[in-house]
Amino acid sequence: MPRQCEGRVALVTGASQGGTGTALAIRLAAEGARVAITARSEKGLAETRQRIEALSGEAHVIACDLSDPSGGRERLIDEVENALGPVDILVNNAAVGPYQPFDTFSLRELEHTQQINVWAPWLLMQQAIGGMRERGFGWVLNMTTSVAELPPGPPFARSGPAKAGTLYGGGKAMLNRLTVGVASEVEGQGIAVNALTPQAAILTRALEAARESGAIHSQLFEPLDTMVEAALALCTTGPDELHARIAYSLELLIELDRPVYDLSGTRRLEGWQPADLPERLEEQSRALSGGKGGGYGLSTD
Repeated sequence: MPRQCEGRVALVTGASQGGTGTALAIRLAAEGARVAITARSEKGLAETRQRIEALSGEAHVIACDLSDPSGGRERLIDEVENALGPVDILVNNAAVGPYQPFDTFSLRELEHTQQINVWAPWLLMQQAIGGMRERGFGWVLNMTTSVAELPPGPPFARSGPAKAGTLYGGGKAMLNRLTVGVASEVEGQGIAVNALTPQAAILTRALEAARESGAIHSQLFEPLDTMVEAALALCTTGPDELHARIAYSLELLIELDRPVYDLSGTRRLEGWQPADLPERLEEQSRALSGGKGGGYGLSTD
């Protein structure tokens, strides 16, 4: 099967913790892209690079603190292009998701969250899209969350994102608006700009313990592979087909009737193919309505 990103250069932020960013960087490399990965943790980035190289992929590590205006983000695209060539695929995955009452945040915490979740993606898009426009093609994917949607109510749920996700969800709502706004500005220029949210919660290492303890219903999880497969579709399909979308992972895979492969891109994932997904969505809906879904939408790297 031909590799979908052969010859492309991709930048994935937040690729150091073994979650979505790490997994997508691995899959992009497996599909032939030369991948730049960035985060604050040099150790985590080194682990991601090792996993990419184990699949004979190419990875370039750039440690960068996206929360700090002087932490390297202003020259990040230039560094990638000097090392690998023009950026064809930009994935803004890095995020911080504090869940706590709105009146407990300090101004410093508010600024820190917005710097990572909103301003860093905005600035990286500014840096990357000019070159994409000149070349006449490119892909931008912003990772978002269901918590960006207005919580249903009143009455509201007694706990969960509606009660403690105001800052995280508000920032991601702005990111969604940014996604569609930029998509409108580059319409007709060959650049696809989209956002992607997990259907519920991605089974990252950070959430494995919560599932095993029963704190979060097991039906509320989807594997990294499904989220990554949906992301790959948005990083390879032209804007005539997928553009200005705030897509949900499983719904998008059903819509596209897209087979789901593992992170190596070689083996189909049993039980998570398009024909299986409507039942999975029903299971998630039942679990949420049963009141055990307080942690849905937790989709950090």
